[in-house]
Amino acid sequence: MRDGKGAGSAGDPRAGLWPLPPAELGLPAPSDSPETLPSLPPSPSRSCPARSAAAALATCIRCAAACPRPARGGGARCPGGRALRSAGATAPPAGSRCWGPGEQRLDPPPPDPPPEQGSARPEGAAEAPPYRCLEADVIVADPFLKYGDDPYTLQYGRCGEKGRYIHFTPSFLLNDNLQKIYGSRAKVFVHEWAHLRWGVFDEYNNDAPFYVSVNSGKASVEATRCSASVTGKYIVQSCEGNGCTTRECKYDEQTKLYEAGCKFIPDKTQNAPASIMYMQSLPSVVEFCDQSTHNEKATNMQNKMCNYHSTWEVIMNSPDFSNTSPINSTSPPFETSFLLLQTKDRVVCLVLDVSGSMNSNNRIKRLKQAAEIFLLQIIETGSWVSIVTFESTPYIKTHLQQIISENIRQNLVKYLPTSADGGTNICGGVLKGFEVIKQKHANLYGSEIVLLTDGEDSGMSFCLKEVENSGSIIHTIALGPNAASELEQFSNMTGGLKFYATDTLDSNGLIDAFSGISSGSGNISEQSIQLESTALSVAVKQWMNGTVTVDSTVGNDTFFVVTWDQSTSPPNILLRDPKGKEYRTSSFEVSSLNLRTTRLKIAGTAEMGDWHYWIQNNHTDSQVISMIVTSRAASLAVPPVTVKAYMNKDTNNFPNPMVIYAEVSQGFLPVLGATVMATVEPQAGSPVGLQLLDDGSGADITKNDGIYSKYFTSFNGNGRYNLKVHVQGRNKTVRLGRRQSRALYVPGYIENGEIKMNAPRPEVSGDVIQAKLGSFNRVASGGSFVVDNVPSEGITDVFPPCKIIDLEAQNKEDKIHLSWTAPGNDLDVGQAERYIIKMSESLLDLRNTFDNATSVNTSSVIPSPAGTKESFSFKPKNVTIENGTIIYFAVRAIDNASLTSEVSNIAQAALFIPPKESSADNSSNHVISEGINVLTIVLIVAGSVIAVSIVVSITVCIVCKKNRR
Repeated sequence: MRDGKGAGSAGDPRAGLWPLPPAELGLPAPSDSPETLPSLPPSPSRSCPARSAAAALATCIRCAAACPRPARGGGARCPGGRALRSAGATAPPAGSRCWGPGEQRLDPPPPDPPPEQGSARPEGAAEAPPYRCLEADVIVADPFLKYGDDPYTLQYGRCGEKGRYIHFTPSFLLNDNLQKIYGSRAKVFVHEWAHLRWGVFDEYNNDAPFYVSVNSGKASVEATRCSASVTGKYIVQSCEGNGCTTRECKYDEQTKLYEAGCKFIPDKTQNAPASIMYMQSLPSVVEFCDQSTHNEKATNMQNKMCNYHSTWEVIMNSPDFSNTSPINSTSPPFETSFLLLQTKDRVVCLVLDVSGSMNSNNRIKRLKQAAEIFLLQIIETGSWVSIVTFESTPYIKTHLQQIISENIRQNLVKYLPTSADGGTNICGGVLKGFEVIKQKHANLYGSEIVLLTDGEDSGMSFCLKEVENSGSIIHTIALGPNAASELEQFSNMTGGLKFYATDTLDSNGLIDAFSGISSGSGNISEQSIQLESTALSVAVKQWMNGTVTVDSTVGNDTFFVVTWDQSTSPPNILLRDPKGKEYRTSSFEVSSLNLRTTRLKIAGTAEMGDWHYWIQNNHTDSQVISMIVTSRAASLAVPPVTVKAYMNKDTNNFPNPMVIYAEVSQGFLPVLGATVMATVEPQAGSPVGLQLLDDGSGADITKNDGIYSKYFTSFNGNGRYNLKVHVQGRNKTVRLGRRQSRALYVPGYIENGEIKMNAPRPEVSGDVIQAKLGSFNRVASGGSFVVDNVPSEGITDVFPPCKIIDLEAQNKEDKIHLSWTAPGNDLDVGQAERYIIKMSESLLDLRNTFDNATSVNTSSVIPSPAGTKESFSFKPKNVTIENGTIIYFAVRAIDNASLTSEVSNIAQAALFIPPKESSADNSSNHVISEGINVLTIVLIVAGSVIAVSIVVSITVCIVCKKNRR
């Protein structure tokens, strides 16, 4: 688990983990792999470098298992430098499973520990260490739209950056026949773990499966792979009825590469030991490519994203392995076991600041508006909720109540604070929250604290250790500019969320913060989804209007909420559903406890389509009016479209840029073609809006992966910044896509000279997946981040144009045609001043000594605004071109302050003439004879990749439906 605490041992009643045999857990027995993973000795004080894939697996998992066992709630740390957490707090719904590396044996379930005096554990609930299942490192779940069982890792950072999670399907874990396609599960896991932990990329490329290479002066078409010494044949398979035939591939007349449908079929018996990031299924493959075996010519994402460095170089530069020496002990590390987490109901305590400063800027009333929405609309049915307030002294307003009816929700609202006075005792409030939870539960493991404050507290340091050891997850909401700077420490050390809300009323920041604190159980059908959150200062008698789309994936438990900040009576409201039914002000219910909020709950499932609203300010002065719309999934069988917003880091030092991401998906499939707008609100100053793109340029690493990205550089001072994302999809543009960073689906093998093909990879037609989506609206809070070292005297131009990562080339008659996406003046914003294009016959020389390479005249090229597709054609000069000549190209951009971008990815143009005969010989490479007169230029572009990472311990969440008692 990420940045958590150490878990108790197997059978430890504190943990609530009842271990089961591997077969019952759906895990492969150790003998499912042709090779046995070597045992590495433990090295708690350092990392365990080893180049072989199997050894690397032992390093990442087993070093975690070999860590010293922490004391209760202790934060024992492993070589990766992060505390271990093996199991979860906000556990998944009943029937779900979460997994993590645990201790050394599998024991029968221990008896429940006796409850503390006066406490009562809810029936069926098992206590567990802090953990949010949505943050699991490994998720085991059926794919949405069953188009295959490809294991994949969701990663959208750059080379060396950690990924978000690994996804395995149950079929992949249980169906032994899939090992013929993917290889042993152990090596597949190593492949995906390298994506997740070390941020390396695939060394194959389905979009550019072939490239031209010159060996010993002869040109040939090669499969994109690493290492290049993996042997095989180039085969096309044709199937009719129940019969299939194979033949050798022919050349494509236009590309001069192999024809569409051609596959590289490897020999089952190989001498090549690398690479695990190419074809982990080969028995001989037990290593990553290193400097000696790396194929920098291959057109894959590893080369494109990692500047043509090998996967092993990237891994060895990671914090896990840098500045360490190989272990040399003869004692093997402990075996890793996987533990089953039983579910528990969600337990949440609101710990709310009611000190005197909460009277400023209408904060106490805004707090009540936002917390009321949380209690009535956001928190899931079945959850336990209590409320604590604090000023100089903390008070229990209500003990834990389980939400089993609407009356319970309404009753909880009565305990929300309405007045404020006194000092600020943050530790007192948190500890009182712990107290009220422990009155009902044996311990704090898995409970959640929602801590809101607007003030400072010099005594926060006194309870940091108790908070860290508590086992509770603390979500923090900093309200206003003076909230304690230490507040985020509580979230960082417990794995909680962090939010920041300004005093600007038309941002809805406080409501969005509470709306963002949904369950981490992974049961998305029960979670509230925000469709709209907008606010506007409306003049007297003027109107605020808009449209909210209720799509087919949501509609249950739908609320329309209108808030205002001045008058005691509601504004004039007209809401019209897609069928023309109208709801007016009288249809909305004003709470007697909160006179500036009115809400309408739609009975049953809301009508699908566009809902239009008009709201008139009937007050005597201008006032801020807001519209908030929430809903839940329409069906358990169809996952709703969801949005998750992130930053690349929680804290940033100027002049480093931030990267903003929005992941738009339905189930596990990415949603493409959406319009994604991010709003970043600083501690002081005006909000900054920017559009996030999924175009594979600038901050966005991979095109059409459902991850929309953008650099953020508009820093106007130190302090907290708040992120909010609006997403809109329209019928004509939105469709589903497929994940990248997948284990290779091997088409077949050659065994003893016989070609044995696997079943073709299952595919879903574009029409099928596009038909599943219509128009939709979503809003998501991305939490907050903190920026330091911004100069007070103002910011000069310190950001160069971003690196160009999609340079391509193609032959047009006797010219080279280059194309790329324009960078900006500041990274991916604005417009660059000029370009520098270089070419060389040596890829590595162009990478390492760009300035010394041959220049291309670019005086006629005027950069376009960022995001525009650029093109440039020219005829190479001073280059002797003959069959087998390969020319490499790269670009740098320069802005108006003479700041220069990094060198782009390197595009390869090869002069290659296929043999006149299309039939191939029996060798793995098709060698082309010299002396042919015709010249043809073929361009091949090196690919790009992304990376992300996580912690040394692993947590796996298996998503299922929750079985209600």
